[in-house]
Amino acid sequence: MLKKLSEMVSNAFVQCGYDASVGTVIVSDRPDLCQFQCNGAFIAAKKAKKAPMSIAVDAADILRQNPAIQSAEAVAPGFINIKVTDAFILELMNQLAGDAFYGIPQRKEAILIDYGGANVAKPLHIGHLRAAIIGESLKRIARAMGCKVIGDVHLGDWGLQIGLVMAELETRFPDWACFKDSFRLSDGFSQTVSIDELCEIYPCASEKSKRDEVFRGRAKDMTADLQSGREGYLALWKEIMRVSIEDLQSNYSKLNVFFDVWYGESDAEQYVPELMRSLSDQGLLRESDGALVVDVGEEGDKAAVPPIIIKKSDHSNMYSTTDLATLIGRQREFDPDAIWYVVDKRQSLHFTQVFRCARKAGLIRAALEHLGFGTMNGSDGKPYKTRDGGVMRLSDFVTAIIDAAGEKIAESGFVTAADQDDTAQKVAVAAIKFGDLNNHRLKDYIFDIDRFLAFEGKTGSYLIYTVTRINSILKRVPEAADRNTPHFSRVYSDIERDIFLHLLLTGQAFQTAFNERAPNFICDHAYRLASLFSTFYHDYHVSGETDMVKRDARIGMCVMVRSLLVKLLDVLGIQTVESM
Repeated sequence: MLKKLSEMVSNAFVQCGYDASVGTVIVSDRPDLCQFQCNGAFIAAKKAKKAPMSIAVDAADILRQNPAIQSAEAVAPGFINIKVTDAFILELMNQLAGDAFYGIPQRKEAILIDYGGANVAKPLHIGHLRAAIIGESLKRIARAMGCKVIGDVHLGDWGLQIGLVMAELETRFPDWACFKDSFRLSDGFSQTVSIDELCEIYPCASEKSKRDEVFRGRAKDMTADLQSGREGYLALWKEIMRVSIEDLQSNYSKLNVFFDVWYGESDAEQYVPELMRSLSDQGLLRESDGALVVDVGEEGDKAAVPPIIIKKSDHSNMYSTTDLATLIGRQREFDPDAIWYVVDKRQSLHFTQVFRCARKAGLIRAALEHLGFGTMNGSDGKPYKTRDGGVMRLSDFVTAIIDAAGEKIAESGFVTAADQDDTAQKVAVAAIKFGDLNNHRLKDYIFDIDRFLAFEGKTGSYLIYTVTRINSILKRVPEAADRNTPHFSRVYSDIERDIFLHLLLTGQAFQTAFNERAPNFICDHAYRLASLFSTFYHDYHVSGETDMVKRDARIGMCVMVRSLLVKLLDVLGIQTVESM
């Protein structure tokens, strides 16, 4: 809708002798005065050296001649306030009703999103939540806009943490065949490791390495031997990977987070020699205190950007090494137009170094973006922790929210016993995800379980509750099942007009969310739609409406609102329920 209106206003400015670019229309921030506004007269005035009000008056005069415009008023000092006709709204609504894309603009891009960032052999903790939630939603938003999107978890599976786990396993089970020099992969790996064992072993090994230099040295040696292809360690590593990935998939799926590929740092190892040759051949590598580095500082940097370390003085790889090698692999396998890294904003310097090095070396043609995010905090304003001050496991956090949601749903009395567990899980995930995504990703926020589970206010619970309200209406009107493509011929009330206008702004909401790489714009759009419908729900009847033409129109509106709310929630990774 905004695109069409902007074209109309741009044409009016052109007829007045001004540039079309000043005709951008926005939603009015004073809905009591008008539906839309244009501030282009101020821009045109600077170029034409005229008063903005004079330009606005001329453009508004022409704009009023357009049959889609109900009113166009120039307001001092140079705004143009606009209202559109119901006929124009209805025309666009009928187009929207038949649009499989819900008015969402379609693009043709290939995007790879690196999000999740889990480490194998370690449980997911609360710090992994935001990367998973934000990355999943951005993936779904981009797909809704027609992009080909690949989501990659990018596992930490090849570093010292693996060596630490292996060293501790060797201490506990020295007789395992995989620790013998004579072991071959063809011998088969007969031992098993459970996820509970791994979750206990890693912190134990990590703590031991801080006080036992011999143990830490053994872990480093085992890491190096693993990366060099020692078969016994590879066999053990594969078992650790199998158990870890199964657990990760289970935990992520509870949050409706799904990855297309499960690549890790180990998959980049094959590209490291090529990376080193490329950097060396281009004369980009230099030695610094025994390490190999690439200078990435640029003229104009406000703060110095230090060289990126490619190889440490002991010739081992860094995160930067595997990140650069990973880019080579991604270019070769996926050839994306863009790669988005959904990673904590505190890693911004690292990504600045990696991106600059990649561009300098010509490793990839894709646009590279670090989409940082803030922290989820507790009521004390500090990063969320357990009651005893420890780092909370993600599975424990999700379980606690599900339990709280279950108690609230049981109290409502509207959900059958058979459906309570499933409903509680969906309500809990809605509370967690909307509570997070409702904030701009760069902002820190406080997780408030009572507020996020509330069925009123700007919460995920409220949104899925609104869907159940519409479900209850449509159950009472059997003919609603045939209204997949409603037709609208009249606007019966102000609130219905507001709902139509909001439905028609869906494409703009997606465009903004995509441009800003920020799902909170989808949250805002969904909440506003739910709020408008709630006003309609309280003031008007559908199933009890005696005017059959009006009843038919309102059934169609309910069908469309429900369909779009389900779509909006889906791109946030939230599932709806039948009743609650």
